[in-house]
Amino acid sequence: MPTVTKNLIIINVLVYLGTLVAQSYGIDLADYLGLHFFLAKDFNPAQLITYMFMHGGFTHLFFNMFAVWMFGRILEQVWGPKRFLFYYILCGIGAGLISILVTYIRMNILEAGMSPEAIATVFQEGLGVLQTNHNYIEPHMASLNLLLNTATVGASGAVYAILLAFGMLFPNQSLFIFPLPFPIKAKYFVIGYALLELYSGFANNPNDNVAHFAHLGGMIFGFILIMYWRKKNNNHGTYYN
Repeated sequence: MPTVTKNLIIINVLVYLGTLVAQSYGIDLADYLGLHFFLAKDFNPAQLITYMFMHGGFTHLFFNMFAVWMFGRILEQVWGPKRFLFYYILCGIGAGLISILVTYIRMNILEAGMSPEAIATVFQEGLGVLQTNHNYIEPHMASLNLLLNTATVGASGAVYAILLAFGMLFPNQSLFIFPLPFPIKAKYFVIGYALLELYSGFANNPNDNVAHFAHLGGMIFGFILIMYWRKKNNNHGTYYN
């Protein structure tokens, strides 16, 4: 296994184990390392990096790291360790920024349906007041509380960027994806995943705790970066396939 791919998996596993140890002492590391909305009291700019090494459970960790191993090692062999690591981290940061942007838009939509008094309560008394006082008449307050006080965790934004890169570099590579009984080309696999995330993001199911727009954000940043590299390489007389 290439060095960067191996170390990314090791770091994610160690952080997950550290999260379990901290929980046994009553400490939730997501409060410190998870990505919070930039207006929340717990926000720290460093969370744009740390959040992608946090996971909400073993299944979350397993499938993300499985994808890093399955597709990331191939990208690292093609690009080299430095370019692959740069791509992974930048797309992870980009996914976090898109997630924050979408939260900001949703918050403004909710505020549009709130009274000036309710908005003043939030920003004068502090965001934390929403965590302990849900006795507001307006139902928008509970949704606003969720947006402002829920941390985003996981490497999924960077992982979706890896999937996109694999699909762009090896578009006609056949993949066997459970539960499909037939192989599917990588380009269709990636397009299908992107459309599914887009639909799920706009569906905005209240019982869905997945940051779908963060996944799309990782793919967007990955696409922009790959196209930039392609243009740069072509301008220097080399080709990128």
